[in-house]
Amino acid sequence: MNRAVMNELIIDTDRLIQELHELAGFSVCPEPVPAVTRVVFSEVDLQARSWLTSRFDEAGLSVKVDPIGNTYARWCPEGCAPDAPAIGTGSHIDAIPHAGMYDGTVGVLGGLEAIRAMQRAGHQPSRPIDVILFTSEEPTRFGLGCSGSRAMCGQLTPDKIAELKDETGAGFDSIRLGAGFSGALEDVRLSDTAYSAFIELHIEQGPRLEQEQIDLAPVTAIAAPATIHFTVSGEGGHAGGVLMPDRKDALNAAALMVSAIEQAALQSDSPDIVATVGTLAIHPGAVNSIPSRVDFSLDLRDIDGANRDAVLQTTLASAQSIAEKRGVELSHHVLNSDPPAQCDLYLVEALSQAAEAGGYSYKPMISRAYHDSLFMATRFPTAMLFIPCRDGVSHRPDEYAEPHHIEAGVATLARTLATLST
Repeated sequence: MNRAVMNELIIDTDRLIQELHELAGFSVCPEPVPAVTRVVFSEVDLQARSWLTSRFDEAGLSVKVDPIGNTYARWCPEGCAPDAPAIGTGSHIDAIPHAGMYDGTVGVLGGLEAIRAMQRAGHQPSRPIDVILFTSEEPTRFGLGCSGSRAMCGQLTPDKIAELKDETGAGFDSIRLGAGFSGALEDVRLSDTAYSAFIELHIEQGPRLEQEQIDLAPVTAIAAPATIHFTVSGEGGHAGGVLMPDRKDALNAAALMVSAIEQAALQSDSPDIVATVGTLAIHPGAVNSIPSRVDFSLDLRDIDGANRDAVLQTTLASAQSIAEKRGVELSHHVLNSDPPAQCDLYLVEALSQAAEAGGYSYKPMISRAYHDSLFMATRFPTAMLFIPCRDGVSHRPDEYAEPHHIEAGVATLARTLATLST
C-alpha cells in the first residue's frame, strides 16, 4: 500500500449520504413514504441511471454500457495501463417493491466515492479501476436474480436471456431494446482478462455486526440459491357443494408442502441453510370457490452446495408424497441452482489489512444473501465487504446504515483498491 498517499484519504461522507438520498428519490413510491421501488428497465430505473451517469461524468470517469444495461465507469488517468486487467467494484441500484435506500446503492455510490477519495489523495493507479452498475440484481421483473452479472460471466447464455419474461409475458430482449439498450447479447460476456479483482461493498442484511458492535466484515463465502417453482393441480368446485372427504383442494395440499419445506430446513445439520416460500398464487382466487391450482416458489440457500441439494431432494420427495395422499398433481421447475462461492483469500486479507490500517474493528463473515459477487467469483478473484445495518433490516423501507459505518466501508474499500491498483 502507498501509505503516504492513503494517509491523506478523506471520505466526503456528507456528499455521499446526500447522493444516496437523491438516488432514493427515483422511485414510484410517492413522498413522504420512505420506500424505494425501482424495477429494472422501468422509467424510474432509467432516470436513476441517467442521474448516476452524470455523477460518473463529474468524476472524470469514462462510461461504457453493454447491450443489457450493465454499466462500467472507468478511472484510468494518465500513466495508467489502459489494457491491463482492471480492478472492479460496484453493485446494483434496482430495488424490489417497497424496499430501502441502501441495498446495492452503497456499493455503487460508495465505489464512486472511493475513487473520488483516491483522486483527492493523489493516488496514481497502475491499472484501471471500474465502478460497475449491474443490471437486474433483483429478481422482481424477470424472476431470476443477478441476470446482468450472470450474463457478464457466461452463466446466462444469450438464448437463456432471450427466454426470460416478465409477468406480462414481455420478453427480456424486447424490454431492454425498448429501454434503449441495443447491441448483440453475445457481447455482454466479459473476456477472461477483464478483471484481476472484484470487490463489492454492501450492507450486511443481517444483525450480527450491529449486535457485536463490529465495524466491518470481510466476506469469506457467499451462499448460493436454488429457485424452484411448484404447481399443485387439484379440482375446483363450489365451496358449499363439495363435501370435505371428496375434495382435492390444491391450497390445502400446497400448505402441507410449505410446512414440509420448513421442516426439511430446520432438520438439516447445516446452520446456514435457509428456505423461503415467498410467492403463492391461488386459482381461481374466490372466497366461495375451492382452489383448483396453486403456484408457489421456493428459495433455498446454503454455503454448502451438497447439503442444499440434499435438502432439495428431501423437499421434493415430501411434496410428491403429500400430492399422492391428497389426490392432487404436482409439477416443479428448477429455475436455477447455483454453486456457492468462496471469496479470494488474498482479497479477504487485503480488506482486513485495510480495515486495520483505518482503525476499524472487523471479523470474517459469510454472506447468506447472494449478490452479483457470487457470479463474478466464477470468473475473477472476488470478495465482499459488509457494513452493519440497523437491526439487520433490509428489503424494507426502514433499512438504514449509519453514516460512520458507510464511511468506514468506503475508506476501507478505497485503501484496498489503492493497494490492488498500485
